[in-house]
Amino acid sequence: MPQVLEFKLPDLGEGLTEAEIVRWLVQVGDVVAIDQPVVEVETAKAMVEVPCPYGGVVTARFGEEGTELPVGAPLLTVAVGTATVPADSAEESTGSGNVLVGYGTDHSRPARRRRVRPAAPGGASGPGGSGGSAAAPAAAPVPAPAPVGVAPAASAVAAVAAVTAGGAGGPVPVISPLVRKIARDNGIDLRGLTGSGPEGLIMRADVEAALRALTAPEPVAAPVAAAAPSVAGERIPLKGLRGAVADKLSRSRREIPDATCWVDADATELMAARAAMNAAGGPKISVLALLARICTAALARFPELNATVDLASNEIVRLPSVHLGFAAQTERGLVVPVVRDADRMNPEALTAEFARLTEVARAGRLSPADLTGGTFTLNNYGVFGVDGSTPIINHPEAAMLGVGRIIPKPWVHDGELAVRQVVQLSFTFDHRVCDGGTAGGFLRYVADCVESPAVLLRSL
Repeated sequence: MPQVLEFKLPDLGEGLTEAEIVRWLVQVGDVVAIDQPVVEVETAKAMVEVPCPYGGVVTARFGEEGTELPVGAPLLTVAVGTATVPADSAEESTGSGNVLVGYGTDHSRPARRRRVRPAAPGGASGPGGSGGSAAAPAAAPVPAPAPVGVAPAASAVAAVAAVTAGGAGGPVPVISPLVRKIARDNGIDLRGLTGSGPEGLIMRADVEAALRALTAPEPVAAPVAAAAPSVAGERIPLKGLRGAVADKLSRSRREIPDATCWVDADATELMAARAAMNAAGGPKISVLALLARICTAALARFPELNATVDLASNEIVRLPSVHLGFAAQTERGLVVPVVRDADRMNPEALTAEFARLTEVARAGRLSPADLTGGTFTLNNYGVFGVDGSTPIINHPEAAMLGVGRIIPKPWVHDGELAVRQVVQLSFTFDHRVCDGGTAGGFLRYVADCVESPAVLLRSL
């Protein structure tokens, strides 16, 4: 006999507590295999396809596209062990191979539900009892209520309508007995409602809307003089990625006493060195990769800047590895992917990793792990055609280096005025982890490496 299992929104990691349904990948009635992606959700950090740990037939979905669900809320239900499930999908004896938090691999068969036999008429207790041996007739099964706000299949609509029909005026199709009870308790006549569900099915939202209309207070006209002017304009909810960015930047401003210093640097020699490296053959080296390598060398000299502040213990925590975040512009907005162990990579490896993460970011496929755990951020806002900025630190990091555009400018070189490739470097730091001398020393070392890449060779 098929068993209906409920699949809840799993913990997607990194402290995420909710996700928004972007696109359903299955319909009610579809057959799904174990570990098949069933829904695409957007968290505050990334777009994620969620695989189902069960194989069977989808019997219900919870939430329309655009709905935000908390972790642990039902996503869908699956009937396993049905005759319509292919042999390679109906593996109810084995769990998912993908480990979702709360849905680890399980090789045990789900426990069977015990069927409690109703007592026989006249006090009979069934087989082995003292009231007789005749088996009592089995009670007719009552269908479980369909999920609120989700359109059930046509056959399910008919079944619900049949169960909830009543009264002399004919059947009233209602989504669940709970909705009928809400209407009855509040004196709402279901026959006067127009259902918003398929085939006129009355949903919970329909009853609640009618209840609000009954209980809403009479509007009181405000004095003309006290009326506030209406504000016209598009309203955009601060949720998903935009909401996460807003929260993080606001927290950074609240908690971090930041300061910014900047310097202009002659990048002519750096650009010439890059051109020579690329002319030698092999994969092309990006300017961003060279700047990243300079950053990691500078952090090795000034480790107090590769740190975070633990407010709970009132301690500065210096971190052993450099996980370098970099800003990447996507259709969803600005995201900051993280290059793990950037201090162990050479410019060629950094170039490849920057390219990979940028491509994944623009495809909207960054995982939460790709966007968290950074210890220092490199922000190349020069790609937007600007020279300088005072960036907000990417909380909970302690510093960020900003790089403006590299453009020809008049510059005094070897005592003479010349046209050189000049860049402005800005450095924002948490004043709790260091003073201005350390920050100035870091920025000056970065500028020296930009102006004379040979300086970098001393630390390699």
